[in-house]
Amino acid sequence: MKVLLTGGAGYVGSACLRHLLRHGVDAHAYDDLSRGHRGAVPADRLVVGDILDTARLTQVLRDGGFDAVMHFAALAYVGESVAEPERYWRINVSGSVSLLDAMLAAGVRRILFSSTCSTYGDSPTVPMSEASPQTPCNPYARTKLAIEWAIRDYAEAHGFGFTLLRYFNASGADEDGMHGEDHEPESHLIPLVLQVVSGRRDSIGVFGTDYPTPDGTCIRDYIHVDDLAQAHRLAIEATGPGSRHVFNVGTGTGNSVLEVIEMCEAVTGRAVARRVEPRRPGDPPALVADASKLVRELGWKPRFADLRSIVETAWRWHQRHPLGYRDGAVSSD
Repeated sequence: MKVLLTGGAGYVGSACLRHLLRHGVDAHAYDDLSRGHRGAVPADRLVVGDILDTARLTQVLRDGGFDAVMHFAALAYVGESVAEPERYWRINVSGSVSLLDAMLAAGVRRILFSSTCSTYGDSPTVPMSEASPQTPCNPYARTKLAIEWAIRDYAEAHGFGFTLLRYFNASGADEDGMHGEDHEPESHLIPLVLQVVSGRRDSIGVFGTDYPTPDGTCIRDYIHVDDLAQAHRLAIEATGPGSRHVFNVGTGTGNSVLEVIEMCEAVTGRAVARRVEPRRPGDPPALVADASKLVRELGWKPRFADLRSIVETAWRWHQRHPLGYRDGAVSSD
């Protein structure tokens, strides 16, 4: 199988690409590098291009003889999506339609889409199954759900086989510490806490301590990025012509904001200054996956099933590369 990963130089996309290569899959990244990193992808596996450039996508898919696509390319900041919804609908939704048109023209009929638990919105069901209502509550999440609908419609009309992976909080880094999470600006909790540990931030904000949870802070399901990559490999292997799959990807275990901060303190041996802030609008008390369908149907089993192992890999990355890919020390070979 030969697979093209759109957005393949980003955090999750590049982790999936490296995982696929380690398992003998001929994988290549397609990325405009606006938010991805050259250093995250082997130089001979990167095609630089715009997701809105349908003609270029068609040429790459056709000339490269690709069998399937993993689609990661998207903008992914909730606050930014509220301020600039037009960018999110153009890049996320129009970009996805551009990709589907290119696949149609090139005769590629298998797609795995990187969706999100955010499409469930403020669902009161914990844990969430694939059948939970999808009521997204911000433009980012609504664009992700719109892409799911578009993929379903193309599949119905043109015989595409698809898998939708709705995953929870991607986290962690490669075990060797050579590749990891590097966003600008950073918005994910574990790297933000580790930036406090390493002196890049003065403190970490805790947004709300009065939620109906054991310690009053929000609970999230943290899944290691390599376990996500394993799920993507198993899913694309199971995606054949005309197939229709939807899976949640998470550990099924939730950890609160305070638990994450305390685990970072335990792993690093350093105290983390924190400040209590008001709740952020739209933050549900708990988001935890029911991933039993993925386990049952594809035999998926996470290797990093506890928070400590996730934080340990993230800390190794931060120690080796405190400025991420910008420090110039990460090899692209």
